[in-house]
Amino acid sequence: MTEELHDCSKAEAFSGPETRSEKLEITLITGLSGAGKSEAVATFEDMGYFCIDNLPPQMLAGVVQLFGLEGSRVNRVAVVFDARSANFFYELGEALEYVRQAGVALRILYLEASDEALVARYQMTRRPHPLSADLRKGIARERELLRPLRQQADLVVDTTSLSPRELRRHLEETLLADRLGAQLFVSLESFGYRYGLPGEADMVLDARFLPNPYWVPELRARSGLDEEVRRYVVERKEAREFVDQIVSLLRFLGPLFLLEQKRRLVVAVGCTGGRHRSVALAEEIARRLREEPAIVVSVVHRDIERME
Repeated sequence: MTEELHDCSKAEAFSGPETRSEKLEITLITGLSGAGKSEAVATFEDMGYFCIDNLPPQMLAGVVQLFGLEGSRVNRVAVVFDARSANFFYELGEALEYVRQAGVALRILYLEASDEALVARYQMTRRPHPLSADLRKGIARERELLRPLRQQADLVVDTTSLSPRELRRHLEETLLADRLGAQLFVSLESFGYRYGLPGEADMVLDARFLPNPYWVPELRARSGLDEEVRRYVVERKEAREFVDQIVSLLRFLGPLFLLEQKRRLVVAVGCTGGRHRSVALAEEIARRLREEPAIVVSVVHRDIERME
């Protein structure tokens, strides 16, 4: 964070959004640790929001003043407040009041889940809770700490029974619905055929026609996110032509889907194990599609951590 943003005083006169042609919007993402804030902020980022993670409350005024300046190209900001800023929460009420008085559109998204679900997620990741070494005590303390924010929330989402993809879709259909109005949201998902087809795929592309980097000893332990694997897969003539055809198809289909009110398309790209070819191709297709203003792209690699 810049020094100017850190030093902004709440007593300074606000002169930002009133001088702009488009009003500044801020979405505050908060809630219990393990309830899905990382997936939520990734969703907002994919939708074109400028995202700031773990922002101390006293710096919120500086965010408003910085992006409220005339000429700023940032109109939508998402900031994450959570238990990591516990020592600063006494300033939160004053910071939120400042934002509202400044005329900035403010929304609060609160994510929660049952104690059992949170404990299971922490045990799966083996991460310590930010407030206590005792998981259940940490969760209870966090619920109490965040209670004032929950009471002010515009949207409370219980993620106990939601998968990350279901949470993403719920946010798209609620807080982000306006962003999808004139754009096609394309979610690219790489996967391994040996682990089954993605359940929500609208379109499935098979990358197994390409040579498998798994059989190259120096590439086996790497993934399609590594440059060496990317070159091995994507720089082949047949791979480039494949990507060209897919991008052209999605360009053609985009306006037609929108006419039918279908604003979200899940495109799955599969290979044998979901670690090399499908990952590299999904990333390349996403890179090309991001050049299209009418298409919003996100990428998920379902099986990249699995070893063949």
